[in-house]
Amino acid sequence: MEIRFLTAADAQRWWNLRREALRLDPHAFSASADEHESLSLEEVRRRIGSVTEDSFLVGAFDHCNLVGMAGFYREKGIKSRHKGRIWGVYVTAPMRNAGVGRKMLQMLLLRARHIEGLKQILLSVAATQTAAAHLYRSLGFVSYGREPRALRIADQWIDEDYMVLMLDRPGSIDEIGSRHAS
Repeated sequence: MEIRFLTAADAQRWWNLRREALRLDPHAFSASADEHESLSLEEVRRRIGSVTEDSFLVGAFDHCNLVGMAGFYREKGIKSRHKGRIWGVYVTAPMRNAGVGRKMLQMLLLRARHIEGLKQILLSVAATQTAAAHLYRSLGFVSYGREPRALRIADQWIDEDYMVLMLDRPGSIDEIGSRHAS
């Protein structure tokens, strides 16, 4: 298993895995497969190729196959630059429960921790995604609220839980990462 930051050369693999995630697990994401499919491969290459310290993607590879992904971006506003967000976390079904998600998030969090001025990392997780929420809690995230009916998929409502990891408090990423390193 190789965990690394994605580059423009990974655009096709990322596009395919994101489409899989949105098709197979639509309740876990606010984006839809139809929205994703309107995104050109050239646009994906441009976005992944313009990765910065403040915005990046982590991928997990099993041989040459992309089997997991997680994104990060820092808020751009002057008053909100102390916050970053995790988005689009997904691991293929055969690779779940093998520590892939944890390893990707540990790499993401360690990089994010070195962004000057970043004080907290936020994420949202569908209330139906209990395994993901458990993973986030094990990495030090705490819940701070729930949005009822955050997503509507056909005639079904999905609540979303909002979580935060404070980087400047005891028990933050250094301690969490070393406690769960594998």
